[in-house]
Amino acid sequence: MINTKDIMETITMIQDEHLDVRTITMGISLLDCCDSDIDKVCERVYEKITRYARNLVKTGEDIEKEYGIPIINKRISVTPIAMIVASCNEKNPVRIAITLEKAALACGVNFIGGYSALVQKGFSPGDRELIESIPEAMSVTDHVCSSVNIGSTKAGINMDAVKLMGHTVRRTAELTADRDCIGCAKLVVFCNAPEDNPFMAGAFHGAGEPDCVINVGVSGPGVVRAALAKAGDCDLTSVADIIKKTAFKITRMGQLVALETSKRLNVPFGIVDLSLAPTPAIGDSVAHILEEIGLECCGAHGTTAALALLNDAVKKGGVMASSHVGGLSGAFIPVTEDAGMINAARTGCLRIEKLEAMTAVCSVGLDMINVPGNTPAEVISAIIADEAAIGMVNSKTTAVRLIPAIGKNVGDELSFGGLLGGGPVMQLNTWSPARFISRGGRIPAPMQSLKN
Repeated sequence: MINTKDIMETITMIQDEHLDVRTITMGISLLDCCDSDIDKVCERVYEKITRYARNLVKTGEDIEKEYGIPIINKRISVTPIAMIVASCNEKNPVRIAITLEKAALACGVNFIGGYSALVQKGFSPGDRELIESIPEAMSVTDHVCSSVNIGSTKAGINMDAVKLMGHTVRRTAELTADRDCIGCAKLVVFCNAPEDNPFMAGAFHGAGEPDCVINVGVSGPGVVRAALAKAGDCDLTSVADIIKKTAFKITRMGQLVALETSKRLNVPFGIVDLSLAPTPAIGDSVAHILEEIGLECCGAHGTTAALALLNDAVKKGGVMASSHVGGLSGAFIPVTEDAGMINAARTGCLRIEKLEAMTAVCSVGLDMINVPGNTPAEVISAIIADEAAIGMVNSKTTAVRLIPAIGKNVGDELSFGGLLGGGPVMQLNTWSPARFISRGGRIPAPMQSLKN
């Protein structure tokens, strides 16, 4: 039975500690929209998305009002568009991107993800066309997000795709340079991409998913930090227990929202992603949790160990609170989206090499990092390859979302606004990996792939 203490505790979490449901994401399959005529494809895509998602935003707003739970974003994810493009005689994926943008506007959602390709083992029809179109698609749309999966533990790493994505990221930055290179903030490169991720920019609706599904992503770094602050100088076992109990409470709220949304829209409930997703707001930072654990500044020696403890405890607490946990689930470390990370990067305590080490023990990877505008494409490709190797060998999801800050140098700032935040341009190692990247081919799957 819910008591008064639990109710007051939840109210405090929401009002003072930035507790929210970060997103309700409706996944929609577009496989039945395939046709050789791209005009028919665009018509079917628009009709199906708007038919399924027409009440998504209103439903989320109604649940917010009734339960008093902030729901920050309402989003849509769709079947990887490269699969849809493959059926068309005219392979012009930008036309479908524009259709997705129109559907997003009609439904009133914040973002629509799935302008994606899965090329971990090679290029199928439509994949290369979609990847080469990403810079233009990101420049002519505001709500469309893109992702490309270039590796997996089972398949290895497609280095031809890695090379292509280095150029794609750089070209996307150039085409949106007049808007602080915002296109790259909507583009992520994955290894081991999950098919049920509700978070942008990496959300897409996997081929093994139902025709339509509701996935929910929760948040709550501020709640975890506040709980640790109240506990004082306890040992690390107690720290882990506090995080687990807090994650349980956060995830229960996400489960409630997910089930209620599913019931009202008559759409199956998929998963709750229990990731701690920060924002640029003060008091809503994963970096500040690590500092509450005992670090003077995020990026100091000990950061990787503290993050490993946090990530593990979040998962252990969250899995007890929901019947279906999925997506990414853990702690995110997007630099420009986290007030503590931004500060640590500005002071020089947090460097990209340390961030790479941290990605071995947390959710996702090198996320929302501003790099110098003159960074060569092969360096971007090499960063992608390094991060994919961590994911491949450790059988976990890793990703790269870099923003080459065209016309800016180390120490300069980019500002995206909203949840995407902003922050300093970070220094990169300038020694060239060009010969390594130019070899192409595929890095073979590791021994971990032979688990059958």
